[in-house]
Amino acid sequence: MLPTTPPQQTPPQQAPGEQTDNTPAASRVTSLLPGFGEYAGMLVILTLLVITFSAQNPRFFSWATINAVLNQIPALTLVSVAMTLVLITGAIDLSVGSVLALSASVTGVLMADYHWNLWQASMAALLVGGSCGLITGFVSARAAVPSFIVSLGVLQIARGAAYLVTDSQIKFVGIAAEPLARKIPAIGVSPAFAISLTTVVIAQFVLSRTVFGRYCIATGTNESAVRMSGIDTLPVRIAVFVISGTLAAAAGIIETSRIGAADPNGANGLELSAIAAAVIGGTSLMGGRGSVINTFLGVLMIAVLQTGLSQLGVDDGSKKIVTGTVIVLAVILDSSRDWLRQQASRLKRR
Repeated sequence: MLPTTPPQQTPPQQAPGEQTDNTPAASRVTSLLPGFGEYAGMLVILTLLVITFSAQNPRFFSWATINAVLNQIPALTLVSVAMTLVLITGAIDLSVGSVLALSASVTGVLMADYHWNLWQASMAALLVGGSCGLITGFVSARAAVPSFIVSLGVLQIARGAAYLVTDSQIKFVGIAAEPLARKIPAIGVSPAFAISLTTVVIAQFVLSRTVFGRYCIATGTNESAVRMSGIDTLPVRIAVFVISGTLAAAAGIIETSRIGAADPNGANGLELSAIAAAVIGGTSLMGGRGSVINTFLGVLMIAVLQTGLSQLGVDDGSKKIVTGTVIVLAVILDSSRDWLRQQASRLKRR
């Protein structure tokens, strides 16, 4: 008799439009853990800060303090989101504070001197901010000049323009600019905070789920390889600076609404706080790695730190020392993270 072979089992038919996933469930769960662990780590640190300040001052953990923190961070949140995208591409934008001041000055002058309403003045301010970003991005990418140098020059130009526009005077706009800063009774936060939180969600989606986001990460990781693949990195580099300038302008409008005035001296050193928030959130200064959500958690950490120190009566000089120390520690942690990943990869190879 001829040997018989057992009949082969045919795989089940796949329904139209149904996708099969051959990845083991354990592998899928494991692949999600690093990102979850990173978010969890930031949340743990933030929780420890809240517990520490609450132990020192019982009034710290109250709805009034939480409300104050949430409503004072929209401007820094917008600028930090933009800084994250710029840093991921391997560049840096030092002009955001001055662009914010210039955009706020344009808003204040148009409203106070020319009687434009908030929305008309806001459109003009966004155009000014986007134009500043376009100049920075185009000169940096097209002329192959380091973005550090170009943005430093734009920083001086934008600050000088803010002085000229306002004649070095604060422009008071009063209640005409309140709509963005006025709290929404149903949720207890301002429209400005809602705008900043929406921006965080959209930016994270763009970074992690779109072709543009992948191009940003690839450009920061290895721009030469990206170019050899036939991808033009010039539009990507220009686009992130335009986004940076536009979001800085939006932050300027929000600040004008919050304080009811436009100050040409405002936002000094804001670029350092934005870089700190991004780096604390794990964004690499070398490019190629970052998370907008973690940057937002970094903004919250800075805000909680500053609010807690203020409630404890710490003077401004000491607060700057503490904030600077946190920035240095964040950079050291960033370098250590890269070293640990290299060591882990070597152990896996063995």
